[in-house]
Amino acid sequence: QVQLVESGGGLVQAGGSLRLSCAASGRTFSRYLMGWFRQAPGKERQIVAAISWNGGITYYPDSVKGRFTISRDNAKNTVYLQMNSLKPEDTAVYYCGACSISSGAGCSRPYDYWGQGTQVTVSS
Repeated sequence: QVQLVESGGGLVQAGGSLRLSCAASGRTFSRYLMGWFRQAPGKERQIVAAISWNGGITYYPDSVKGRFTISRDNAKNTVYLQMNSLKPEDTAVYYCGACSISSGAGCSRPYDYWGQGTQVTVSS
């Protein structure tokens, strides 16, 4: 069992930065691929970043590539999402997820565990 707790969300002006953190419980954190997702009102949840178990492989969709950076510290059981050059369209609830079966930075099954989410609001 893995419990995930996100933090670091808030209100920021367009062009600003935020760093989200996701702290995981349990001693098997390093076995999981970790992902960050977001869900805006009325829209489906979408992935914004993923990182392999050892941090060696990352994935970003085009919408955030070059602006967002995912990283992890397995010694601290924590995954981070650095978000720069934020845009109003980045406004959403951001969730982290853990995936137990993966290939590279891709999850081979539905994510196993989810956090409760943290709100990010970008004002224009």
